[in-house]
Amino acid sequence: MKDFSYLRAASAEEASRAAQQAGAMLLAGGTTLLDLAKCGVTEPDTVVDITRLAGLDTINVGEGGLTIGALATMSAVADHPEVKTQFPVVAQSLSLAASAQLRNMATIGGNLLQRTRCAYFRDPQAFPACNKRAPGSGCSALGGVTRNHAVLGTSEKCIASYPGDLAVALAAFDAVVDLGTRQVPVDDFFLPYGEAPERETLLQPGEIIRGLTVPASVAARQSVYLKVRDRQSYEFAAASAAVGLELEADGRTVSDIRVALGGVATKPWRALAVEQALIGKALDADLVRSASRLSMEGAVSHGDNAYKIELAPRVVARAILQLAPSLGDLA
Repeated sequence: MKDFSYLRAASAEEASRAAQQAGAMLLAGGTTLLDLAKCGVTEPDTVVDITRLAGLDTINVGEGGLTIGALATMSAVADHPEVKTQFPVVAQSLSLAASAQLRNMATIGGNLLQRTRCAYFRDPQAFPACNKRAPGSGCSALGGVTRNHAVLGTSEKCIASYPGDLAVALAAFDAVVDLGTRQVPVDDFFLPYGEAPERETLLQPGEIIRGLTVPASVAARQSVYLKVRDRQSYEFAAASAAVGLELEADGRTVSDIRVALGGVATKPWRALAVEQALIGKALDADLVRSASRLSMEGAVSHGDNAYKIELAPRVVARAILQLAPSLGDLA
């Protein structure tokens, strides 16, 4: 690892000023920064420690919704009783991520900013061509092993998938990220790769995530996060779905539905086409199955990851089933 300077910020304002300097990086839980520094992807000149900033680790559930401070740990949010009952999709997305040890260290702000788990991105010695690390150098994943790569939102510049779980749940339920001087919807916070895959979020130099809010809704209370992966724990999603459902008094007609996908796209992916196909409709198994296929509109496979185009709609359909068990087993 490269030698670096260390600064413990006494206030968010001090941290913001320090983070504007070239080569500065923020340290919260450190679970991503340490990984990237050890494999030579990140080489900070200055590490700005924000772990002692007061008031950024709160978790509040009220009539208006859920508010989480950026320094709250994943485990604290996942285990919070009111989060479990009022926003189960949030608690589940965190509980199914990483390991217990990492969840005890990793912060909510850091979780949102975790970098891709693309093996080519994380091995600069073996694969120097990576447009995320070195813009214009190419994409080693194209033509390589792509089982874990994205099928939605890709470009000729990059096909790496966004690895997180929490942000998928947040995207489904219109969460907003608090940057201090501005509030940004989660869906806008994460950028499509396009021509500049090195830019993953719209954070500007010196901006710090202060927290996030998730509006209260019936769909949020009746929600689920379903994650399919190669092994039961400590594994990233092959495909996941965050789904919330509100039905009319008849118990079948959809009043509100939220669907977002993880593991298959370059950013948390809101499946608006699925939502639009089901709102106002009386649910039945065939309708759910056909609507779920719309989640893959525009999908492009790159060899090994073609299975995701079949898997993701099944995950969406199964998640909806869990919230409307009277429809029968779609599996």
